[in-house]
Amino acid sequence: MVLLFIRHLDIAIKKHEIMSVIGWIKRTTLIAIAISLEVAVMLWLMFYFFTETLILTLTPTFMRTQKSLRGKVVVLTGGAGGVGQELALRLARANAKVVLWDINEEAMVKVKDNLEKEGHQVYCYTVDVTDRKNVYKNADLVKQEVGVVDILINNAGIVCGNTFLDIPDYMIEKTFQVNILSNYWTVKAFLPDMLRKGKGHIVTVSSLTGMLGTYKCTDYSATKHATIGFHESLHTELKTHGHRGISMTIVCPYFINTGMFAGCKPNMPMLTPREVSKRIITAIKQNEVYVTMPTWARFVLPLKQ
Repeated sequence: MVLLFIRHLDIAIKKHEIMSVIGWIKRTTLIAIAISLEVAVMLWLMFYFFTETLILTLTPTFMRTQKSLRGKVVVLTGGAGGVGQELALRLARANAKVVLWDINEEAMVKVKDNLEKEGHQVYCYTVDVTDRKNVYKNADLVKQEVGVVDILINNAGIVCGNTFLDIPDYMIEKTFQVNILSNYWTVKAFLPDMLRKGKGHIVTVSSLTGMLGTYKCTDYSATKHATIGFHESLHTELKTHGHRGISMTIVCPYFINTGMFAGCKPNMPMLTPREVSKRIITAIKQNEVYVTMPTWARFVLPLKQ
């Protein structure tokens, strides 16, 4: 009886082993099929988006669909600076409702006076974008006095321009507060309305130094690198949750001749506020996702890896 029991047990174990092997083969096959499908989909999407990008890059601006800015409420941080002034002018000439945010009230009034001489109405708010409560308070005022914001342009920025050990501690903190943390407060203030409307546009003015560490820019480059990460992650979140109506544009220009980079000795001529602002407006109208200035930089910079 014992021998018979052992024999039956041995047969059962072998059957179990056979079933285990069959089960393992099935599971492995299903996993392989799933991975193959995911890879196939990924390759197809890579091919599709690469082709789309190539076609759009080679298509002249005048042949691409451009949205109108007429009547759009646009909040522009750093509106009294060099690029900010030019952006405000071009937005106003496009008949947008321009809302300037800047901590420099005197400079902002000058911008407003110049635009009003051309017959444009501009709304100005003295805002410290590093102060979360101040941002939220003025965001509510804009909604009450101007209307729900359609386009947010995070343009405010500062730079110290010293080597690492020569940067004062307070300037490191301030650079992070202005260049990146403020983006969180402004987007949090205006994104909920865009989600409710199902449309909107967020523009992040970053820098090529956020893609390539630069001499005397350990603070500035780090913050601009952070803006790229923040922007791309938010873009992914919005698309994942189906918010296709909200466009996002990140702009990474070379050094701009606004006085911020005085003392720098770049390898190429600095960009002018006029050409940068013109490119940003074009990117907004065409719902471009990713812009570098000069354009060829986005193809060359990956080689640093």
